Amino acid sequence: MYAVIATGGKQERVAEGQQVAVELLGVEDGAEVSFPPVLLVDGSTVLATPDQLEGATVTATVVGTSKGPKINGFTYKRRTNQRRRWGHRQHYSTIEITKISAG
Repeated sequence: MYAVIATGGKQERVAEGQQVAVELLGVEDGAEVSFPPVLLVDGSTVLATPDQLEGATVTATVVGTSKGPKINGFTYKRRTNQRRRWGHRQHYSTIEITKISAG
């Protein structure tokens, strides 16, 4: 059984026992969070409509936090001496999927 969850503006395919890095959730380590699934597949049965997914949940525990790769950027405008260097490093929460229930 697997499910597709939406978090942080993205969708992830998850299964029980899988660890996934999602955008920072803002909860402490060890906390339990639940996600409403977008799509749920159980063998040959696919649940996709809002009526079918009404009682379905995906629960996970927060394992920790991590940082993504450093992204460096540089912008300039020619002939005007305008230059700007910038960097960004995204923070992620690592979650472990503990239970997928179809409702």
